[in-house]
Amino acid sequence: MPPFSQGDLRPSRPFTADEAWRATVDRPRECVLFFDFDGTLAPVRDDPTAVQPAPKVLAAIDALAGKVRRVAIVSARPVEFLREHFAALHQVDLYGLYGLEHCHNGGDTVTEPAAVPWVPTITKLADRARAELPEGALVEYKRLSVALHYRTAPQLAEQVEAWGRARADELGLKVQSGRMVLELKPPVDRDKGMVIGEAVRDVGCAWYFGDDVSDIKAFTALREREAGDPRFLGVCVAVANPETGQEVSTAADLTISSPEALGDFLTEAVHRFQ
Repeated sequence: MPPFSQGDLRPSRPFTADEAWRATVDRPRECVLFFDFDGTLAPVRDDPTAVQPAPKVLAAIDALAGKVRRVAIVSARPVEFLREHFAALHQVDLYGLYGLEHCHNGGDTVTEPAAVPWVPTITKLADRARAELPEGALVEYKRLSVALHYRTAPQLAEQVEAWGRARADELGLKVQSGRMVLELKPPVDRDKGMVIGEAVRDVGCAWYFGDDVSDIKAFTALREREAGDPRFLGVCVAVANPETGQEVSTAADLTISSPEALGDFLTEAVHRFQ
């Protein structure tokens, strides 16, 4: 690979983290940093309500938000959950439930109108899941989606998956697979790839950090933006884990070993903008 210079529009692939950051700090006000939450900024836990960002993450994101154009969290969690965990940060945009909800700079939560009529269906589905799924399965109700977890009972994977997919077919819902979880959500055309594709239309640089198969759509959105604009730099970063194997890492430009390591990585990145 030829050496990177400040005159280049973007480093050629494959590139190192150092090359990617140097291309970013050269035009910080054109750059947006996007982060998934679970498994990326925060370690995955048996109890999803007990998840907290890894050490150093909050301080690093707060500092980076003052350096770049925007910082955004794009998550399967509801916006209100994200607000609680990022309450101290005022320059961070939140996209919840794969983009079915969003808020900007601490403002009101906006819900995708087409999803609202599905709230009663999702509420009843959560009650039904609690009644019909075996002990060991964890039902997470999110108002606009229901996540069926089997992390603490992996032997139930096939049973939970079959039950969830049957209910999705019955009720006309979409299915989203994840790390030892199956999520059922309204048949509304929103996902992480669409969120990222819309958000990067008028920027010159974007990083996306993710760990799960749903994040590959976000990576794809950055690739497509690059294909249409030779000045645009899209950096796809995978946070490694054994549950998704090599699928996410293979789709990324760079790989980081864990959310804790990402905290260190972002802390170091802050100093590059000095």
